[in-house]
Amino acid sequence: MCGIAGIIHWSGANGNEVAIQAMTLQIAHRGPDAHNIYVDPHAALGHRRLSIIDLSESANQPMTDSSGRYVIIYNGEIYNYKEIKSQIANYPFRTDSDTEVILAGYIKWGPAVLDKLNGMFALAIWDKEEEKLFIARDRVGKKPLYYFNSSSNFVFGSEVRSLLASGLVPRVLNTTFLPEYLMYQAPMDAHTLVQDVVQLKAGHYAFVKEGTIDSTSYWNYDSIETTGDDYEKIRSTIKDLFIDAVRYRMVSDVPVGAFLSGGIDSSLVVACMAELSAEPVNTFNISFAEQEFDESQFAEQIAKKYNTKHHRILIRPSAFLDSLEDIFAATDSPSGDGANTYLVAKHTREKVKVALSGLGGDELFAGYSKFSMFKKITGNAWVHHLPFFLRKWLAGYIENSGNRGRIKLADLMLQKKWDLATIYPALRKSYRHVEANSLVTSKVNEDFVETNLRRIEKGLNRMGDISKCTIGELETYTRDVLLRDTDQMAMAHALEVRAPFFDYRLIEYMLSLPDQHKLTSRPKQLLVDSLSPRIPESISERKKMGFTFPIQKWLRHELRDLAHQKISFLADRDEFNHKAVIELWENFQSGSPKVNWSQVWQLVVLGDWIGRNKL
Repeated sequence: MCGIAGIIHWSGANGNEVAIQAMTLQIAHRGPDAHNIYVDPHAALGHRRLSIIDLSESANQPMTDSSGRYVIIYNGEIYNYKEIKSQIANYPFRTDSDTEVILAGYIKWGPAVLDKLNGMFALAIWDKEEEKLFIARDRVGKKPLYYFNSSSNFVFGSEVRSLLASGLVPRVLNTTFLPEYLMYQAPMDAHTLVQDVVQLKAGHYAFVKEGTIDSTSYWNYDSIETTGDDYEKIRSTIKDLFIDAVRYRMVSDVPVGAFLSGGIDSSLVVACMAELSAEPVNTFNISFAEQEFDESQFAEQIAKKYNTKHHRILIRPSAFLDSLEDIFAATDSPSGDGANTYLVAKHTREKVKVALSGLGGDELFAGYSKFSMFKKITGNAWVHHLPFFLRKWLAGYIENSGNRGRIKLADLMLQKKWDLATIYPALRKSYRHVEANSLVTSKVNEDFVETNLRRIEKGLNRMGDISKCTIGELETYTRDVLLRDTDQMAMAHALEVRAPFFDYRLIEYMLSLPDQHKLTSRPKQLLVDSLSPRIPESISERKKMGFTFPIQKWLRHELRDLAHQKISFLADRDEFNHKAVIELWENFQSGSPKVNWSQVWQLVVLGDWIGRNKL
């Protein structure tokens, strides 16, 4: 796990050594163990290393192959690198690193090497002979890779602010995706909030030469077929895939720990780690003084059962408030849902460099209430066949009810069609489209998430509604909020977080299953049954609490002045509707049920991020 940065200069002399130093300095937090750069007449590559596999200096990057033709910089981990290495018999390996395996594999197979990799990665390989750059990103999008392309330079790296530090990228706010940020808590897919800065899509690779970018998808949902396995076979397959995913993610030359919330997902990760480890597992739990948010008793129950070295981290409001400036500083891409990872990563990093997480269990095993809502809506398609005037009346009735939990459903009543592209976004949005547009001066008519899901859904007729909803999660919140926040907040402390549930083999298998096995009366029953009897019923049957700070309370008290400052900063900018922004803030302070605390927090984060990055 590291940070990468690069500049490819297409014409004239390359004077970018100073710029690449500035870029790597900006991401020093991602890799405190080593810092190196490579410069030739056309390329400047920089790397910050967090040493996890092969701790020797010979494994530092940028790394050149044995012929001297190719140079690689890479951020991530390849868990099956030893298996791939055994398939490359004629390469003179000089290290025991996964980095060199990727490089040798690329030389042997070209882009097809990506099909063999099981892990998380963002990588770049510079071909000095052809003066061509190869870039790639893992299937699910666990590791970020941003780029900016102009007539003279191709600038890329692990973080947006690294690109800005180069001095080659204009600091201009991209207003096109402001409504998208408001609706979905983050810019989605390839989008960013910096003009002309783009993210390479997950599951894609690209060749870059003389300013031309040729991008190709190497992983998608098209090849996933439904399975006819019976329930016992399904349970057995899930168990084998999950345990193997945990085993892979324990591959490391440094100690590995685990986040333990006390929920089903993290408890099963810890249970499997304990079975696979000869030593007690280090586990870390965030607890709160506010009992309605605290799950520490359940985490301690699992820790005792599996004899872990358990670390309970008590977070009081003062700790969050004292760390808020650091949390904002760690935010490379604005998000409405990232602060909770920062403090647990900070304390975990004091003991280990690597931590396994239960992220992904809800997405794959229908743990969110949105799955049952999605199924309920698709199962009541008759409502959509009512005359339009009646649906329009229902939409108005719902909207005037003042119930924030239902108000987004009003939009569904007005849709021409009910499908993944209309139902899922309505359930996931923080702001409705009309609400987001009301806060900005540049209105955007297209919902890019709906457009993307409509394109994807064309090939999903064989899948059930729950699998489609999982794809909705993977294509939005999972990749662009959950995983991006985990990366930026954990890497702020140089902590590598690994998520067994997001092993692509498990994802593919879960998407192949029919709905009846995934949506059950008991929470995530299929997962619990598959890994039984590893966790007790007191864990598997308890009510889901989630993991969040009591920010709603703080925004009206401890954080009120700061929030007012950040929101006023936004309201005074030309890109925002001053009256609408201030009115929303005042409605929240007055206790209006039509404004959710998360909507306000998104504005606070956005205001700080724009000001901090001088856009």
